[in-house]
Amino acid sequence: MLRKNPTGHSPQVSTKAFIDPTAVICGRVIIEDYVYVGPYAVIRADEINEQGEMEPIIIGSHSNIQDGVVIHSKSGAAVTIGSGSSIAHRAIVHGPCKVDDRVFIGFNSVLFNCHIQSGCVIRYNAVVDGVTLPENTYIPSTERVGPDSDLAAFDRVDPASLQFSEEVATTNVQLVEGYQHLRNEF
Repeated sequence: MLRKNPTGHSPQVSTKAFIDPTAVICGRVIIEDYVYVGPYAVIRADEINEQGEMEPIIIGSHSNIQDGVVIHSKSGAAVTIGSGSSIAHRAIVHGPCKVDDRVFIGFNSVLFNCHIQSGCVIRYNAVVDGVTLPENTYIPSTERVGPDSDLAAFDRVDPASLQFSEEVATTNVQLVEGYQHLRNEF
């Protein structure tokens, strides 16, 4: 469902994207080409800052927002998901937040007030809050990463994790194309 927010902003969705009918896309959201938004995902840009303004939530091309993901922002802060990134089932991305290109965010993970640089892999049930993760950083499952974390202690993304991330992104672009073909059958 696409809907306006209280300030009158409506989502801008590429005709080359696929939004599941059960997903809610509200307000100042920009969804680029070949983005897949799965069932029951919520992407909601509706809060304003003290000046009455808000930054958009942008989902870059070839990215996927899987089932039950919530993307929102505090006080109109920006949220950007780069190209070719995967946000897995039931993850929460809460702005201010920036996720660069080719990033994988695992099931049930939580991101807040952070910058995840290109090529990072964050496995399931991890929390990243208040930090900038350097490129190609691997965060294991259930890890809590914050301002006091020693980021140099985390491994670099290994070839198997990189391959998995790329396969997930490719599979979801194929889903976009498949669902686009089915639109004429409903």
